[in-house]
Amino acid sequence: MVNGVLLRPLPYANGDRLVVLRQQQPLANIEETFFSVQEIEDYRTRAHSLDGVVEFHDMWFILLGRSEPERVATGVVSANFFDVLGVQPALGRGFQQADDGPGAPAVLMLSHEYWQRSFAGDPTVVGKVFQMNDRPHQVIGILPPVPPYPVEVDVYMPTSACPFRSRTALIEDRAMRMMQAFGRVRPGVTIEQARADLAVVAAGLQASHPDVYRETDGYRIAAIPLQEELTRSFRTTLFVLLGTAGFVLLIVCASIANLTLARMVRREREIAIRAVLGASRVRLVRQLLTESTILALIGGALGIGLAAWGVDLLIAYAEPFTRTTDIRIDRTVLLYTFLMSVGTGVVFGSVPAFGSSLGIAPALRDGGRTTQNRQSARNALIVVQVAASFMLLIGAGLTLRTVINLQRVDPGFRTDNLLTMRIDLNFSKYQAEQIPAFWERLEERLRSEPGVLAAAAGGTFPLNDRGPFSGPLQIEGRALPPNMPRPQVDFHIATPDYFLTIGQPLLAGRTFTHGDRGLTPDLPVVIINKTMARHYWPDEDPIGKRINGGGTRWFTIVGVVADTLQRLNEPAHDEVYRPMLQVGQLSTTWLLRTNVNPQVMERQLRSAVRAIDPDQPVDHFRTMAEVRSASLESPRLTAVLLGLFALLALVITAAGIAGVIAFSVNQRTQEFGIRMALGARRASVLSMVLRQGITLVLAGLAIGMGGALVLTRVLTTLLFGVQPTDALTFLAVSMVLVAVAAAACLIPARRAASVDPMVALRVS
Repeated sequence: MVNGVLLRPLPYANGDRLVVLRQQQPLANIEETFFSVQEIEDYRTRAHSLDGVVEFHDMWFILLGRSEPERVATGVVSANFFDVLGVQPALGRGFQQADDGPGAPAVLMLSHEYWQRSFAGDPTVVGKVFQMNDRPHQVIGILPPVPPYPVEVDVYMPTSACPFRSRTALIEDRAMRMMQAFGRVRPGVTIEQARADLAVVAAGLQASHPDVYRETDGYRIAAIPLQEELTRSFRTTLFVLLGTAGFVLLIVCASIANLTLARMVRREREIAIRAVLGASRVRLVRQLLTESTILALIGGALGIGLAAWGVDLLIAYAEPFTRTTDIRIDRTVLLYTFLMSVGTGVVFGSVPAFGSSLGIAPALRDGGRTTQNRQSARNALIVVQVAASFMLLIGAGLTLRTVINLQRVDPGFRTDNLLTMRIDLNFSKYQAEQIPAFWERLEERLRSEPGVLAAAAGGTFPLNDRGPFSGPLQIEGRALPPNMPRPQVDFHIATPDYFLTIGQPLLAGRTFTHGDRGLTPDLPVVIINKTMARHYWPDEDPIGKRINGGGTRWFTIVGVVADTLQRLNEPAHDEVYRPMLQVGQLSTTWLLRTNVNPQVMERQLRSAVRAIDPDQPVDHFRTMAEVRSASLESPRLTAVLLGLFALLALVITAAGIAGVIAFSVNQRTQEFGIRMALGARRASVLSMVLRQGITLVLAGLAIGMGGALVLTRVLTTLLFGVQPTDALTFLAVSMVLVAVAAAACLIPARRAASVDPMVALRVS
């Protein structure tokens, strides 16, 4: 996984020169704002360190001309978008500048995944014409299987084909931002030089347009290598898993070295005889290293087989967070496995080889009894195993507690029997004044469906992967102090029954009514959440206050609702809700509270929508329970993987402890017989053996605890509701390790206590 995600170059011809451009307003705590058409053109013409600047934004359109209307995710891109990325079509041709001119025929390129999913990889789809946005669109090419970035889409179109991007009002408005931008650094230019060049352009824009780039908000441009951006959200988790695998490898190697040391004791007479017969020390060492290396190579081959079986699981785990097209077993992985196998075989095979004196007389005289030095080496290896296991168990315990804490979080609404679905109207079919009427008809129809208790719509919903729109806030009668950035809040839309349907309690005032309608209402109204009310009106009633969302219209607050969470691991944001019937929203998410299993209602609801408009697609059916479960997928899978690694380490360590104690008991059989012959009780012998094992474990715990206190700080960004140094987790893991070690020592300890003194004294 590390090779495919971090080490392999991007599957683009110019992958090492691609950068993500990101406008930021640090004083307003805004890490990213989109680009307007004019801003993209400014950077395209003024940034001399880049030889290409391209744009991207995604929209949902309805594709007609197949058996059923289909809602497709559409990427709107510059004509040279794929040329800058260095991607050539797998079939057909790519976009050309002529495709992006005014009045040019509308064309499409299909993503490889969509082509396989919807057209079963049919090559004859190239050249076919489909209807979209009330005009014909011809498929001109199929993309290869490259990682989708910044989001996964089904089809791509040039900017001139997008009915929104091609509007004159949008093109001429510098503050109308809806695009993302990417650049390609010129050959020979470093990323630092490119950033300095972009900073000069940004300073010039701020000086030329102070009304757009306010000094109080700050303004700067960031250039982030695409390779770094693609792994940003997954990098910490990947390094944690890599470190975990390294600890498991260390534990396994220590266990093998311990077993080999024990085996050397039994083979000392054999090796001494070989030396007597003329074998040199070099030859004997070479024999031992060869044996250990062969075993390591066999283990590596078995590991490759296991990895081939599990690679699909790794891809499924990583897919939501980073590119996975290059996660596979290739020559680099095979070479790495070979080198690690040989390396571990040589290094840990050399411990007994070079640690043995290979003395002839002592071996022939003592019959292969171990020396104190070798026993100390085995004890040290056990301490290392226990320390590494302790650190792994701490990591697993912390991530497990994170998952438990997240599952206990109250999202602020009811998730039971709540179904969501996505509906996007065809903008070319519905004019602005027709949109509210369609939504009202649909709401009435859905409420009348059998099994539906309540139905409502919004732009998004809590825990959804696509959050709400954020914008500036201005409160009537409160002028901002000089050099104070505008506060940002989240803006939602909702139908009158939204809060009832989702189970979000009303705390003050009223909810929306069907009278809150009209695109230019006499009384624009909004509802705010509890966090916003407490934040801006801590000692007064916000009902009746007026706010502005950055435009010219003022909205009157008519209600306060309880908080809901957009992310389970984040506190509630300041939120503003507007009536959907006052917005003219084309893209909506519908929520339906049912008294039956919501998973069986998909066909029924599709029929209800098509009874109103036969060409209207409906998709993205998900229960809210599924949405909540998906939001926990990343921490849950991380906890499972760390837990499996830790469990494996615990088993290996327990086996190692049991093996060392059993070998020690076997070597000390005569000693135990003498002790009991002199009057020692069996309980004292049992206690002595257990004490030997527990002492090793306590030493390992002390070392492991120190290491865990340092290493668990890496997990900080992956934890929720628990500190990296959580005392309860450390105590629980310590108790588990001591208990497992005691159990591992018990069998050989009982064997030592059951030694017959007469038999033991006859052992030579």
